[in-house]
Amino acid sequence: MVPGIHRPASVNVNLDAIKENIRNEKKNLKDGQKLFAVVKANAYGHGAVRVAKAALEVGVAGFCVAILDEALQLRRADIVKPILVLGVVSPEYAPIAAANDISLTIPNLEWLKEAEKYLEKEHLQLKVHIGIDSGMGRIGFNEDEDLIEASNYLKDNPNFFVEGMFAHFASADSADDTYFKHQVEKFNHMKSLLTVKPKWIHVDNTAASVFGKDVKSDIVRFGIGIYGLNPSSNPASSDLNSQVKLTPALSFVSELTHVKTIHKGDGVSYGSTFVADKDTIIGTVPVGYADGWIRKFQGFKVKVGNSYCPIVGRICMDQFMVELPEKMPIGTKVTIISDNPNDPNNIKAAADYVDTIHYEVACLLDDRLPRKYFEK
Repeated sequence: MVPGIHRPASVNVNLDAIKENIRNEKKNLKDGQKLFAVVKANAYGHGAVRVAKAALEVGVAGFCVAILDEALQLRRADIVKPILVLGVVSPEYAPIAAANDISLTIPNLEWLKEAEKYLEKEHLQLKVHIGIDSGMGRIGFNEDEDLIEASNYLKDNPNFFVEGMFAHFASADSADDTYFKHQVEKFNHMKSLLTVKPKWIHVDNTAASVFGKDVKSDIVRFGIGIYGLNPSSNPASSDLNSQVKLTPALSFVSELTHVKTIHKGDGVSYGSTFVADKDTIIGTVPVGYADGWIRKFQGFKVKVGNSYCPIVGRICMDQFMVELPEKMPIGTKVTIISDNPNDPNNIKAAADYVDTIHYEVACLLDDRLPRKYFEK
């Protein structure tokens, strides 16, 4: 969508918080570890290029993304540090990655053989990381014989440079580390089968690092922690204690664009799910589910001026309405999501309200909302 620069609504990102979170994590790294910033999904809704450039200022060693286009976006922004695409890229695009010095994940032997055909035609060598499915059930090798065959295929193969081997934890953010230990054991076993020697072997993610999990990893793939959010956050349980101080970087703000009084019996929005039982002051905010502020947020309280006001009626595609305690002027600031973790409309509170995780709330915020950056 086109950014709405002529509408009073934006996602505001504190770059100082981004940099401070990375600095704090760097102090937490084990000897010899490198930090790769995970900026996939538009940096979890925060804006990939600006976040990546802020991360470079504090010395990250590289970046992780989910799809090839995200990596190319960073290259177009003159970012030259290593970039790893964590997801599966179609083999036909391997030459594009190679030509732009972008590392791709090997999900299986068939992918490897197919990618090689395209690389040979272009006389290019591709940097690759061997993906291991140690229990995530997503992508990567999970059978011994398949990994051995692929490893032998890669050995002395001029079309590939084996830059890494990695897996992803399914439950490093859980207090129960039973499955985590199972995954570590499976990964270490798979690692022992290699006949090639990767430059980096990595399994550490934000959760494993900030919760002090005992795992050997050359790289920490620092994702949600960059944005100051606790990786264990979910509606069903309390957050685990992070040994790294994390400061939320994102707020979501708008303004009142219309204020009126409705009368007893008047409804608000589609389906009239809210009907006034007395004269009621209603304010309109020019944000809706097309911006990622989904309909399930009906009833959630946002801050209007200095008051927390409930969203009434169904959230529309482009607008939602709030019940005001008094008449407020048009242009009054509305903080939909606060970057203060103590405020009742912080991003975790918003995620809890709609029974999801803050990752999803942040990623849903659409590009129609301009990203505005500041440093305090």
